[in-house]
Amino acid sequence: MELTATLKNELESIYNSLLNDERVLQMKSIPMHKGSNCYIHSFKVAKRAIKVALKYKKELKLKALLYASILHDYYLYDWRVDKSKRSKHLYTHAELAVKQAKRDFEISDEIAEIMISHMWPVDLKYYPHTKEAKILVNADNYVATKEFMTTKKYKQKREDEYLKEIMNLF
Repeated sequence: MELTATLKNELESIYNSLLNDERVLQMKSIPMHKGSNCYIHSFKVAKRAIKVALKYKKELKLKALLYASILHDYYLYDWRVDKSKRSKHLYTHAELAVKQAKRDFEISDEIAEIMISHMWPVDLKYYPHTKEAKILVNADNYVATKEFMTTKKYKQKREDEYLKEIMNLF
């Protein structure tokens, strides 16, 4: 897919506005996989998703994919601390992320549709029907796997590296 200068600027504008949005910054306090937090994870997923999407010849909805990728884990709680959420987190956090993103960002149904299926195939309730949703599922799994392979010993070093890595979309 060819990226025009106009679309590139629009994507960078969306990315940067969410990177510095006070609501999204709350995701920094939510631990994620080793050496990461929800904020870092989500922006790494967004970068990966856009990189993959740009390899397709078919036109894709890149702005919707970008919003969905950044907000896919916008659930804003630490399931490790809240015992009531531990057993259900894998199956409920996508719905909560969509609900909160609709409330705080007024996202479209198209973006919600991409977000809701990001836990497939763990959660079989929401199959990723669109190419954008499938890209998000794969980008999320790719980034999560890389994060899980990070040793806890280097967590702070990794977090600092990850923060530098996500400062720009391209």
